Amino acid sequence: MEQNHTVVTEFFLVGFTDHPELKVPLFIMFLVIYITTLVGNLGIIILIRVDAQLHTPMYFFLSNLSLVDLGYSTAIAPKMLMTFIARNNTLSFTGCTVQFFVFCVFVTTEGSLLAVMAYDRFTAISNPLLYLIVMPTKHCVALVIGAYLCGLVNAAVHTALIFGLSFCNSNVINHFFCDTPPILKLSCSNTHITDIVHFIMSTVIALTTFLIILVSYMYILLAILKLHSTQERRKAFSTCASHLTAVIIFYGTIIFMYLRPSSSFSMDQDKIVSVFYTVVIPMLNPLIYSLRNKDVKNAFSRIAKRMVLSQYI
Repeated sequence: MEQNHTVVTEFFLVGFTDHPELKVPLFIMFLVIYITTLVGNLGIIILIRVDAQLHTPMYFFLSNLSLVDLGYSTAIAPKMLMTFIARNNTLSFTGCTVQFFVFCVFVTTEGSLLAVMAYDRFTAISNPLLYLIVMPTKHCVALVIGAYLCGLVNAAVHTALIFGLSFCNSNVINHFFCDTPPILKLSCSNTHITDIVHFIMSTVIALTTFLIILVSYMYILLAILKLHSTQERRKAFSTCASHLTAVIIFYGTIIFMYLRPSSSFSMDQDKIVSVFYTVVIPMLNPLIYSLRNKDVKNAFSRIAKRMVLSQYI
């Protein structure tokens, strides 16, 4: 016997909370976070672009990391903010697909870039005299392109699998954006194959990039231990501290969110974790790299002095 289904053409986003009294304070808080994200990441990109002393592989990768942070934060935050103040929190099927694809591209690219940056730090510390020879511009560009290609392939496969399923009757997404677990819960198709492919691909990409980072830092640690001066060791470690902090924060949340069986997901708990890596981490990265990095702080001082002097000339 055939069942009549209403084909879903749009989704309704529940949002971060359904408590009306919390919506305005949360809107203000997340708006401040998003503005800080825009200013911080655009500031990093512009600073690296205009300051010649930051035209090195390390800062080339950092500028791309800031671009990626801008990308996936902007894919999520504006619509999330609308769920706090709009009466109609609907998103078309196409809009949901595009949001998911863009987010998946950038979040996968972020993980790949963090692995590339770990390799870069290993090269800089283990071969400081040959660093610029080992990491020429074309090599750096190829690594960044590879990171983006990894993001595009992963996003294309996941988007095709998830949005190729049938969605009928219920169109309420218990989340503030189109993420994998809540979307799969709405499908009236058999999602077993999609669940397996999603878990395998997420695991392979996350573990591969994480292993590159882990191995790079093992060699970095060995290289640092070989240094004779305590000051040299401290300087070498300080160049890695910002990146290591970003890695721990990013991979900690990603592993918690996606490297689990779908049966263990709790939407209310996962909304909090999702906010952290979709909205908070893109804000934290420029702060981590600017507050803990002398080169960035010095470059900012040079640009600020230049701007002040230009007003008097």
